[in-house]
Amino acid sequence: MLIEIDHTSPLPPYEQLRAAIASMIATHELPEGHRLPSVRQLAGDIGIAPNTVVRAYQELETERLVKVHGRRGVFVLGTASPAGREDTTRAAAAFADHALRRGLDPTEALAEVVRALEHRYHRTIRTS
Repeated sequence: MLIEIDHTSPLPPYEQLRAAIASMIATHELPEGHRLPSVRQLAGDIGIAPNTVVRAYQELETERLVKVHGRRGVFVLGTASPAGREDTTRAAAAFADHALRRGLDPTEALAEVVRALEHRYHRTIRTS
């Protein structure tokens, strides 16, 4: 699995890793049932802290793209439906237009999205 982390990016490393793996799942580069590298192996391979990999794997599990089976490993579940992806793409484009009209630069707009996602993620965890 070839993944590079850009340490100059405004995106945190866990999010870059999560996005890279999600993309590989979406393009079937990582097929359903594929076992992902262990936390230690992946952290060592790409030069990041193990907790960063754990966070990325947790986010992917929340998105139902992978399933963590403890010591047995982390396995790919599959991809989001094409209709769901198209809806998300349209919503992202609409938000981008809105943010630009309001004068936000891309970094500020992305930070707003991250805050909103984290807020909803933590709210979902508390109510589950």
